[in-house]
Amino acid sequence: MVDGRILESERHQIEQIRQLEFEELQVEEVDDLHDSSDDDRDVTGADSSSEFTFNTCLASLHTYLGEVEDTHHRLAFLDGGAILTIPLFYLEGVVLFPEATLPLRVIQPNFVAAVERALTQVDAPYTIGVVRVCGDPNNRRMRFATTGTTAEIRQYRRLEDGSLNVVTRGQQRFHLRRRWIDVEGVPCGEVQIIQEDLPVRTPQDACGKFGPMNNLQNQSLSRTLPSNTSSHGDGNEDNDSEANSEESFESELSPTERRIHQSAIFSLYGNDMTDESTSSDDDKFVSGLDTQSRRPPANDSDSIANWKQSENVALQIGESSTSGRQTHKGDGSNFPCRSFELSKFRRVPRAHWPYWVYRMYDSYSLAQRAAEKWKQIVGTPNMDGFVKKPDLLSFHIASKIPVSESTRQELLEIDGISYRLRREIELLECFDLVRCKSCKTAIARRSDMLVMSSDGPLGAYVNTHGCVHEIMTLYKANGLALADRAHTQYSWFPGYAWTISSCCTCESHMGWLFTATNKKLKPKSFWGIRSSQVVDGIREDKSSR
Repeated sequence: MVDGRILESERHQIEQIRQLEFEELQVEEVDDLHDSSDDDRDVTGADSSSEFTFNTCLASLHTYLGEVEDTHHRLAFLDGGAILTIPLFYLEGVVLFPEATLPLRVIQPNFVAAVERALTQVDAPYTIGVVRVCGDPNNRRMRFATTGTTAEIRQYRRLEDGSLNVVTRGQQRFHLRRRWIDVEGVPCGEVQIIQEDLPVRTPQDACGKFGPMNNLQNQSLSRTLPSNTSSHGDGNEDNDSEANSEESFESELSPTERRIHQSAIFSLYGNDMTDESTSSDDDKFVSGLDTQSRRPPANDSDSIANWKQSENVALQIGESSTSGRQTHKGDGSNFPCRSFELSKFRRVPRAHWPYWVYRMYDSYSLAQRAAEKWKQIVGTPNMDGFVKKPDLLSFHIASKIPVSESTRQELLEIDGISYRLRREIELLECFDLVRCKSCKTAIARRSDMLVMSSDGPLGAYVNTHGCVHEIMTLYKANGLALADRAHTQYSWFPGYAWTISSCCTCESHMGWLFTATNKKLKPKSFWGIRSSQVVDGIREDKSSR
């Protein structure tokens, strides 16, 4: 039933494309687009009207490949550490991530044979390996990445000239152990599937109120507090509820997460129960802060802010603990002040590491931050649905973030969900300019990004010659010159004509200008810039972060 709905939706979208093709094409000249008298566009290059009439789902369907057949085969995920031999595709300027779509136009006979073998192989059927290659500037030789991604063939079509149109989807990361060309000319490789880690969760007792801790210390605290504490209600009920909450929390953890959680709590309770007769809980806590959290973290603005806040709270508790104990020796008239001190005591970290340390590597906390940053800076597609799945979120952002291919390869090679999310947050915060890779000329800013595909501001497309390009779409670009005339055939964005563009300074091929061939389409024009031809421009003024 679900497949039927998808097919019906795709047929409806194809009908929309055909309707566009039948309409009269009126390609506007580039000079007219940049004429100051054009009322449809403002100085930023964006439409002065807020209308956006292009259907972004059309670009993600890759309808320019024509009708393709579904393989009706979905491969089960392979176990981490598994070693297998599969056909390889070496792609320059492309980094494939799990869950990302990769279109291919296979023309060369050896790669056609590679697809044919993948369709019939017994081990890992319908699977190929995708590895990024790039030129070495020192010796002009090609360098092969050692980390790639398996791709499952979802759709394909054989053409009359013997070539193939293929749509694949990324599955799992792998390490490339060795590669070779077999006797039939098929590029092959022995790969080992990477074992992905599990999302890391902050132990509940690393911060906030601790039910078990309060139960253990109830007797010692009752000796310290004055007799009028009964007016504050029955504390045992709160302790019981917190203890139940703790048990419920542990029941939801995986075995790995539960070991981390119990290790942190064991270190906490062990420290608090050793010298109970000679020192108070507050003294031990302040002493713990002195040895564990006096040293600030490096190169993380959020962590430094948390460290400073923890330091301030610790100093306030340390300064007030002495006066609090002196007050309790009297009639207890200043107990409300003491009660306030205890509430602050329960809010700060009490586990082996300070609160900000756990937050730095909590996968779910990082996922929330990354999704919020994405919404603030990029906007679409919405990542909120992946917040509870940090592993998938880290790959979704990596596959769609508009940065250079070298930075994307760096993200692919990161082992660890938390580390990958932290790097992505850093990129979203600092990424500001798009520069030409050859001459470092700034051609656009982050604010010029435009989402023309439901896949996001960056996607992979293949031309008639079989070259795959990952492009980021922009409202406007500077310092680019147009070559040749506008073409409507084989357009990646139905209803738009494309014109090759190059850098005015170094004449490198930067991408394309897309212009609407239908007056009803908006935006009237936009740019597609190759990610392989740009370097990331980092914001110099980091104080704004």
